Amino acid sequence: MGKEIKIWYDSEGDYLEVIFERKAGYFRETRNDAVMEKVERNGRK
Repeated sequence: MGKEIKIWYDSEGDYLEVIFERKAGYFRETRNDAVMEKVERNGRK
């Protein structure tokens, strides 16, 4: 069996979150204003 992917959408805020795995980290901006990327504490994706 493959890994579980969780998808959450908030229609009021027009916000989509896709979680491939849960681990500590933080969000950083990307070149696309509508996309944030979560990276590990040491900066790895």
